[in-house]
Amino acid sequence: MSAVAPAHRSGNVEAPVAPSFGEALKLWAKIGLLSFGGPAGQIALMHRELVEERRWIGEQRFLHALNYCMLLPGPEAQQLAIYIGWLLHRTLGGLVAGILFVVPGALVMLVLSSLYVLYGDVPLVEALFFGVKAAVLAIVVEAVIRIGRRALKNRAMVWIAVAAFIAIYALNVPFPLIILLAGLTGWLGDRVAPGLFSSSAHGSGDTADSKGAVDLMFERGELTHVEPTRWHAPRTIAIWLPIWLGPVLLIWWFTGSASVWTEIGRFFSLMAVVTFGGAYAVLAYVAQAAVQSFGWLAPGEMVDGLGLAETTPGPLILVLQFVGFIAAFRHSGSLNPLLGGSLGALLTLWVTFTPCFFWIFLGAPYIEALRGNKALSAALGAVTAAIVGVIMNLALWFALHVVFRHVHAMSFGMTLPVISSIDWRAALLSCVAMVAILRLKIGVLPTLAGSALAGVLLLAARG
Repeated sequence: MSAVAPAHRSGNVEAPVAPSFGEALKLWAKIGLLSFGGPAGQIALMHRELVEERRWIGEQRFLHALNYCMLLPGPEAQQLAIYIGWLLHRTLGGLVAGILFVVPGALVMLVLSSLYVLYGDVPLVEALFFGVKAAVLAIVVEAVIRIGRRALKNRAMVWIAVAAFIAIYALNVPFPLIILLAGLTGWLGDRVAPGLFSSSAHGSGDTADSKGAVDLMFERGELTHVEPTRWHAPRTIAIWLPIWLGPVLLIWWFTGSASVWTEIGRFFSLMAVVTFGGAYAVLAYVAQAAVQSFGWLAPGEMVDGLGLAETTPGPLILVLQFVGFIAAFRHSGSLNPLLGGSLGALLTLWVTFTPCFFWIFLGAPYIEALRGNKALSAALGAVTAAIVGVIMNLALWFALHVVFRHVHAMSFGMTLPVISSIDWRAALLSCVAMVAILRLKIGVLPTLAGSALAGVLLLAARG
């Protein structure tokens, strides 16, 4: 039976009808359970369900909402769900859409993180992760290629990506500063050479047969809640900032500034502000801090965490939940380690995803004012190009820690491999995984499963 909302006929075109809250609830739950494959797969899933099959929102409005979400820190796919849920059913609709997008994956990730700390040293589990790491490296390389094709449209964008890569890999420039400089470059570049920095404009709008229920509701003046009021911004800030940061301040008050709980709350709250470009772009920065600055994880464990996140539905940035779990598990004090790890995971989830609701509920009413803003589009294009360079750094970081047993950190931040420590099995498996994903177009989950099995067989053959 089709799940498409009933439609009224207008001329020769079926006019879609807005879904009830119950219908939307079922769809958001479905999307939360099936949102594998990273942001590209999740956005494609929402486009198919919301635009093509159910016609709840039109093509151009969907793309406009997506572009707005790409301007924000945090997972753009979840924010897109919040935005569309808010359009359809106000604040409650946005809350339900955003929560259901995350909860299934978060529960799975909590279970996998617990199994990892309890059984990660078992030879079979270790062999499985040996294979998963190779697949993760291939997935990250594929992300570099996919995003690069979309973002690096001309020589200027290529040079921005190269500069970002050099800045973060060789010069150890902080990730937020790279993003800030890239955005400034795009904004100024639009004034000097707009042809290089401004993206092409959207189409003139949806045609009659491509309009969604939301578009028709706009035309009929039914979506009064999207109109910004005088008190909208102050009220939203007054409500959502305490919701976001209140628990962090309470933890600091009761446990002190040096506790792992305060460190988790403070660090991941900062990540929620600077995580432009999603999980891939910020992982190198998080890995550097979690491994070198805080000492929460070993380098290879960060790769393991991304491998776990790749196997779960929901945003890939759920890998941060794994980091918070491991950090609190190992520094739980008088608490049971599993309980401490679970609380660390919950705190990480809170400070990572609560801001997503804040950004959408604060800025969404002003979204129409952003349409056609060329300077803003140019800044976004430059930031996306810089993100390609940052993800290139992540791919290299993963490659060094997957293929080589030992690396050497230079005093100025660059990491170089110890050539004699190359693991030929890992190198071979990584190459096979890349062929599977890039050449044969095998999906993420089959590649992860095949690589894990191959890891077991290779290590068994070794001894």
